[in-house]
Amino acid sequence: MNDLSNPVQFLNRELSLIEFNRRVLAQAENKEIPLLERLRFLCIVSSNLDEFFEVRVAGLKEQIKLDTPGFSLDGMMPRQAFKRVSEQIHQLVAQQYQLLNESILPELGQQGIRFLRRASWNDAQRDWIKAYFFRELMPMLTPIGLDPSHPFPRVLNKSLNFIVELEGKDAFGRNSGIAIVQAPRILPRIIRLPSDVSTEEYSFIFLSSILHAHVGELFSGMQAIGCFQFRATRNSDLFVDEEEIKNLRIALQGELPQRHLGDAVRLEVADSCPQHMTAFLLDQLGLTQDDLYQVNGPVNLVRLIRVPDQIDKAQLKFPLFIPGFPFSSQKKKITDIFQKIRKNDILLHHPYQSFQPVIQFIQQASSDPDVVAIKQTVYRTGSDSTIMEALIHAASKGKEVTVVVELLARFDEEANINWASRLEEVGAHVVYGVVGHKTHSKMAMIVRREEGRLRRYVHLSTGNYHTGTAKLYTDFGLITCHEEICADVNEVFFQLTSLGKASKLKHLWQSPFSLHHQIQDAINREAENAKAGKPAHIIAKMNALLEPEIIRALYAASNAGVTIHLIVRGACALRPGVPGLSTNIKVRSIIGRFLEHSRIFYFRNNNHHHVYLSSADWMDRNFFRRIEICFPVLDSRLKKRVISEGLRPYLKDNVQAWEMDCNGYYKQKVLHRSKRFCAQEALLTKLVAVQQS
Repeated sequence: MNDLSNPVQFLNRELSLIEFNRRVLAQAENKEIPLLERLRFLCIVSSNLDEFFEVRVAGLKEQIKLDTPGFSLDGMMPRQAFKRVSEQIHQLVAQQYQLLNESILPELGQQGIRFLRRASWNDAQRDWIKAYFFRELMPMLTPIGLDPSHPFPRVLNKSLNFIVELEGKDAFGRNSGIAIVQAPRILPRIIRLPSDVSTEEYSFIFLSSILHAHVGELFSGMQAIGCFQFRATRNSDLFVDEEEIKNLRIALQGELPQRHLGDAVRLEVADSCPQHMTAFLLDQLGLTQDDLYQVNGPVNLVRLIRVPDQIDKAQLKFPLFIPGFPFSSQKKKITDIFQKIRKNDILLHHPYQSFQPVIQFIQQASSDPDVVAIKQTVYRTGSDSTIMEALIHAASKGKEVTVVVELLARFDEEANINWASRLEEVGAHVVYGVVGHKTHSKMAMIVRREEGRLRRYVHLSTGNYHTGTAKLYTDFGLITCHEEICADVNEVFFQLTSLGKASKLKHLWQSPFSLHHQIQDAINREAENAKAGKPAHIIAKMNALLEPEIIRALYAASNAGVTIHLIVRGACALRPGVPGLSTNIKVRSIIGRFLEHSRIFYFRNNNHHHVYLSSADWMDRNFFRRIEICFPVLDSRLKKRVISEGLRPYLKDNVQAWEMDCNGYYKQKVLHRSKRFCAQEALLTKLVAVQQS
């Protein structure tokens, strides 16, 4: 088992991602979690699976289609991997809908929250729903009767559609028997009934139920004998020929509309849909029985994720909290953030601590007459961003503003194109990084004139400049004016905007140049320390661990006697606890209220205790096809904070932690309640309650 080139040493990426979604679904099953939050977790599984099909399954199907030779890291052929994936996702989806129908919906009903089926509508409700159909829905519908002049439409990716079976002939004598109705995307998929016709405190109707009840109105003189909802998921990876393009933004704008019309990879239909209709849909979409998912409920559970926001029942949700503020519990805004940074580096731990200091950092820079330049990378910010507005304001005031916009940030391409256009309109320098390498690093640099010289300030982070995700994702951010770190950041910006050789950086590790071998060197150094009888320990927290050379280095370090703790939220290809291979390696995953997103790397190094924060997971793409940074925490006080907040609680957690075995399966420990320790709860208490006292 110690042949480190043997594929048996690795786990399958796709199957590992399915295991991750099993852990998320377990949150929806957990009755200790508030009921509406359980509904959210159920919806998150559906959202995750959507992207899984759009990218990972689409990739497998493309390999099968092209008959790509070779094996994946774990030795599995694409066809074999697809079969395993299909089997396991069918099981997962069946479990998901069973949980919805047998547990979550009945429990919501007990709390006065009901999703009314057509059979349960009373006369007043039927009248209101009929009026809603004619007023809001029917004017927007375009039913398509299938015949030689009206072929099967190219239904959009993940859109809600209905296949209708008809009897009789229309005004032109046509009787094809099948029509397609596409639900307008602008309409809500779930409608709350007004209180005067509601029998419960909260009564909701699915848009699909309204259309089912009145679909006959769309086909005058014909009889609708069946109406069945369906949804097609399509390959959503964008193809941009890096050898041919001359303008990345124009090329991408040309590709974006095609995302909704890629090859179909999955068909979801109501379980009431008869076999001959599902066979027809599969044939039209070019799919097989393995791609069919018949479900007992809405074909798009993601739409239910908005329901908790419409319900005012605090006892059914996680308790609200106000993020802690690092400067003062009384004063949440300081007049000179630069003075504060000069005094001490600032470490922010989101979402327990507020994202507001980052916003202040950029906003004050945009208005400060002494600030002469701002440089920032943009990966995800959302369509409504205070930070982006501040950059636009700074550029409009004549400051030198340079923004490296990553146009290929998956599913954020359109928002980023729009921001790029607005920035250019006010004179900002907008660049798109390096073609072939996504700019995934999170950096902002302010250049300020102070006492006759220019001083640089930087913000570095493990997460995006997105105020929404800063409330939901755990991330660390560092604001500093350390001259050598600032010089390193400046060099990275030069690489992104200019031409020339990459210079050696003093403190930052950077992909695609140094990060991979620096991580390997750090792991190997721990192995050498262990062999020499010196203290050796590795703790690494990340979203995914897949890169084979790093995994082999970890195996070798384990064999040398290094204790290795890995906290990997999602996919992990490493097998822990295998005698003679990974005896000293433990892997755990934390799934809780907040999405664990921070990347933290700790190397004991003979008690020198090196701590790094990074934008990069340990994956091939992050090491070799992205611009990433990994930065040290040099301040000893802040270094202790990262260890005590970002690592130790997660190794101690026995509530939200899942331990991984050597076959890639996860289990939770069952402990007595008096011994329970939840990392996220402990951090909320430590960083929120104390800061607000």
